[in-house]
Formats: sequence, structure tokens, C-alpha cells
Amino acid sequence: MHRYILTLLLLTASGLYASAQVLKAGKTTTSYGHNPSAGKYYNIRNFRMYCEEYGSGTPILLIHGNGRSIEDFRYQIPFFAKTNRVIVADSRAQGRSTDPSDSLTYDMMAEDFNALLEAKHLDSVQVIGWSDGGIIGLLLAIKHPDKVKKLAISGANIAPDTFAINPALLSLVKADYNDLLNKQNKTAEDRNDLKLMRILVEEPNIPVSALETIKCPTLVIGGDQDLINLQHTVLISRHIPKSYLWIIPGTGHSGAISRKDAFNSTIKDFFIKPYRRLSTTESIFN
Repeated sequence: MHRYILTLLLLTASGLYASAQVLKAGKTTTSYGHNPSAGKYYNIRNFRMYCEEYGSGTPILLIHGNGRSIEDFRYQIPFFAKTNRVIVADSRAQGRSTDPSDSLTYDMMAEDFNALLEAKHLDSVQVIGWSDGGIIGLLLAIKHPDKVKKLAISGANIAPDTFAINPALLSLVKADYNDLLNKQNKTAEDRNDLKLMRILVEEPNIPVSALETIKCPTLVIGGDQDLINLQHTVLISRHIPKSYLWIIPGTGHSGAISRKDAFNSTIKDFFIKPYRRLSTTESIFN
């Protein structure tokens, strides 16, 4: 197992125990990410993008984190599919969306999701992005503002530095990256891992001036024990004109799992209610 895989486990460790407890209580019978009745491949920008769709109503696009897959949204898909059309895809070079090319950037993935929406003939959607999915959601809202009605991001960053990311984690990722970069006789898996690690080390590089161009209401979410530093999450929120900030107490990077009920219901309320500017005494919309 590559050290990179261990790093990814660290990224989700805060939610794994809670996830296991929920699964013991009652495992879902749907195999999200491996559901032939809901899945389809789309020929998107020189690769095959795997996507599943559930429910009907106002469309919601879910975007997962680095090295992850559709399955990470196993608690969001059934919740939102009760009232909405849920579109969830494996990002380029992840999950079932294999991509043999050497290139990978967050900008590329934002364009991939825009192309997916075009393929589905969708003018606009509500977006939930977790971790790297939040980065992609921000870029989608910046580059294609008409496509994003509302945006909810959790554990996103706009720079690859220690102001944004836990220093110990960033050091580990860089060590993983350098080890694999210098490895001789790389396998196809190694080359794919290298693409995913490179963007963690070198990207994103989103200026705050770009955040200020985001037109849609945005819910910026972080855990008070998140791998993304609290002050960085606050910075993102302050520079998006129509933003709400929600810091979840006692929560790490995996609030979508460990605090799934609050996570889902709060985002649903955000999507349903019209935007209003908060007073200085309010910490979250109500």
C-alpha cells in the first residue's frame, strides 16, 4: 500500500468511527458508486466520467474529495433524493472515472463537471462539495456562475500552504509525493496517485479576489477540529459576498459522516430558504 493511501485514510479518519457505528445500526442496501440501475458513463473531455443519478426535483450536484468516490456520499444521496434530483459522479482519475493521461488540475475537474451538466442539459444546479470537491465547487461558481444556484462547501481550501492546511498533514503529503516522484518503474497506480498527490501539494491557487466574484449564496462549512485550519475557512467565508459560515463543534474533516444528520438538514435548509444578510450577532442563518 502506498503511503499516499495512508494519508487519505488520515483525511477521513475523524469520520470512520462514526460511520462504522451508523453502519452497525442499519446498513444501506444500495451500493452507491456501484449501482448499475442508476449509473452511466459520459464521454467528457477525453475521458469516461462515471455518474449516478437518484430522485427527482431541483437538481443537486455532489462532488467528493481527493482520491475518493461517489460512495463517500452514502448518507447524503438517500436524504436529498427524497426531494431532489441527485447527481453524483466520480471525479477524473478517481473511482470509476479512469483517466490514463498525465495531467490533472482542479481547473480541469471544474470544467469536467461543467461539461457533465451540459451533457445532462442542466442550466443550473445546487452544489455540495466536500474537501477537494469544495475546491471544485468554488471554481465552478467562479468560472461558470450561471451554473451554480447555491453552493455548500465543507473542508475546502484555496491555497496549499500551512495557513490553510494542518502542517503535519501537509508535511506528510509532501513526503509521500517526493517518495513516489523519485520511485523507479512506476506502475499505472503509482502514476495515478502521483497526479492526485501533486494537486494536494501544489494547488489550488485561488486568489481571494476570485472569491469576491462568486454570485451565488454559499454555505462555508468546517469542523473546529478540521484538517483545514479554522482561520482559513473563515477567510474563505469573509471574501464570498453572499456567504454563511458554519463551524461544527467537536468535528473534524468528515462532518458529512460523523455529523450526517445536522450536515444534511442544515444544507437542506440553506438550499430551501432565500438568502438574507445576517446581522453581526448571528453566526448561522435561521
